[in-house]
Amino acid sequence: VQLQASGGGLAQAGGSLRLSCAASGHTGGSIVMGWIRQAPGKEREFVAVISWSGATFYADSVKGRFTVSRDNAKNEVYLEMNSLKPEDTAVYYCAADSSYTIVVATLRFGSWGKGTQVTVSS
Repeated sequence: VQLQASGGGLAQAGGSLRLSCAASGHTGGSIVMGWIRQAPGKEREFVAVISWSGATFYADSVKGRFTVSRDNAKNEVYLEMNSLKPEDTAVYYCAADSSYTIVVATLRFGSWGKGTQVTVSS
C-alpha cells in the first residue's frame, strides 16, 4: 500500500491544522490506518490509530487535542490537530497495518509513507 500525507505547515501555539492521507495500491481488505511522528533528534513515535470500523486509540500526549478519522470509500485518513503545542513540531507520517490490536499493543505500524512537516511556533 502507498500512503501520501498532506496538509502540514506552520501554526501558532494553540492553533489547529488538519492532515490528510490517501492510500493507494493494495488496499483490499480492512486495513488499519493512523499517524506517527518524528521530532528532530527523537525517535519516531505513535500518535493515533483508527480501525476500519472506526475504533480509535491515541498517544497520551495528544489525547483530547487530536482526532483521527477516516473515509473508507475514499481510502483516506485524517488527523485534526487542535490546541497545538511547540512540542507537536515533527514530521508526521501516515501509517497502515493489518491489525488494530497489534498496533495498539505495540504502538507500531507495519508500513508508512512520506511525511509532512508540522511546525508549531510559541
